[in-house]
Parts: sequence; structure tokens; C-alpha cells
Amino acid sequence: MKPNSEWKSCLTPEQYQVLRQQGTEGAFTGKYYNHHGVGIYACAGCGQELFRSAEKYDSGTGWPSFWKAADSSAVKFKKDSSHGMQRTEVLCARCGGHLGHVFEDGPGPSGMHYCINSAALEFEKEPAAKTDLVTATFGAGCFWCTEAAFNTIPGVQSVQVGYMGGRTANPTYNEVCSGKTGHAEVTRVTYDPQQVSYGRLLDVFWQVHDPTSLNRQGADVGTQYRSVIFYNNDEQKKTAEKAKARLTAEGKYNRPIVTGIVAASEFYEAEDYHQDYYQNNPDAPYCRMVIAPKLKKLK
Repeated sequence: MKPNSEWKSCLTPEQYQVLRQQGTEGAFTGKYYNHHGVGIYACAGCGQELFRSAEKYDSGTGWPSFWKAADSSAVKFKKDSSHGMQRTEVLCARCGGHLGHVFEDGPGPSGMHYCINSAALEFEKEPAAKTDLVTATFGAGCFWCTEAAFNTIPGVQSVQVGYMGGRTANPTYNEVCSGKTGHAEVTRVTYDPQQVSYGRLLDVFWQVHDPTSLNRQGADVGTQYRSVIFYNNDEQKKTAEKAKARLTAEGKYNRPIVTGIVAASEFYEAEDYHQDYYQNNPDAPYCRMVIAPKLKKLK
């Protein structure tokens, strides 16, 4: 157990007065009595996990109140006869620090009321649940355009441009432009499905190019500029097919949609100078005259 001199050096005066001298902070003055964050309340002295936000409730007393401890072994109890009252003191089981008192006037299911000093606690926010990221790959003409468009969508974590759907391994830009490798210029989008849906990405895909134009987008001509959706699983395939069928049924375009829906194959990342092209070259003529107007339509 640490000597008092050491406790004084590692605790604030308020924490020391409560934890080591059995003090009590004033009602409605502590930082946690009206605190609603999701996470853990640990001992301010030693870091022991004491209480969880799930068991915290508003007792109206002006002190943080919990109907049970995080674990029965996290706290210990001691009879307290101070101030002419018979109470049960609550202490941290690890360091013996005074936390507050427990009463039998709490809510169900325990019926207990742990009345705790804010100064005895440190709140640790519960980390956000990790989400598995998903990838989607689209070919819609020049990949500079689609990359810039997808980079504006909340929930998109990263965007890379490259080549897919061809016969040659590790193709260069010049080889793809020759039309001999069979690759399409594509944009690979990595996204958080809890923040943005695959359907939303498809909406952007349809908006940033003409899906009725065969192997051509504006002045960019060749099979490498074909309209194509490369799906990674059956769910993406079905969603893409339904979206294409819906647009056809609605008669949105005057000509048939020629977009291919094809299983994803090996993705070959394009040369560095193609990555983040619009971001790095906003004043280039192509960026100002072709990409910028498309981005404006998305807003």
C-alpha cells in the first residue's frame, strides 16, 4: 500500500480528500453526477474498474448513483458509524480508497443504491465498435472523375484508382490505353457499411457517367472506359442488378443501359500520379472543365 506522501503526489487535492481521508464532495458539484457517457467508471486512485454506465441512474441526490458494481469483487464494504449515523462505506477492493456509501433504497433489480463521489472516479469512454470495412469497384470512364466523386461521400474510408477485368498482370497505364490488355479503368472504394450503403455508392456511380454510352465517356474512347460494376459478392450483384433494372423500368435514359455487372477479379493499382489526381491538380484543365461540374451535380 502506498504511503500518504505518495498518494498526495499522484492525486489531486479533491481526490486525496475523498479517497484517502474519507471525505465527501458537495451534492451537485461533482463532474459525474449528471454525466451520461457510455463507458466505465474506474477508481481515480488505481484504475480498478468499479461501475458501468449501464447501471448508472439518476437518484436525485446530487452524487453519481449506481444500482450495482461492475463486479462484486471490485468493491468491499465497511461499517461506518461517523457523524452519528450507521452506514455502509464502499471502498475500492484494490487500493482501499473511499468511494462513498451504499444504501438499500435503489431501483430494481438489486434494490441497492451506490452513492459515489465523482472525485473517486475516472470515466473511460467505451470505444466505438469496430466495423468491418467493405470494398466496391466501379468502372465509369476516366477514373480521375469517379475517384473525386467517391471521395466526397461520407462513410467512404479510402479510394484507389487502378485496372481490373483484363488479361495481363500488372498492366501499365499505357498498356491499358492501348486497348490490348482488356482492362477497364476502375475506382476501388473502401467504405463503412454502417455509415454508407452500397446502394448509395451505386447512386453516385450512375450520376457521374453516362451508362448508355458503349466504351466511351465524352472524349474518352476505348474499352478501358467502359461502364462496369465489379461485384465482390452475391449481395452486391443482386443490388446492382436491381438498380439497373429499376432505372430501365423508370425510363430514365433514352437509350439502353450498357453497364456490365461482372464478378470482381484482380485489382491492379494505377501509377502514383493517378492517385488523388483531382485533389493534387484542381486547376488542371480536365479537372476544371470535366471533374468539377460533375462534383457540383452531386451536391
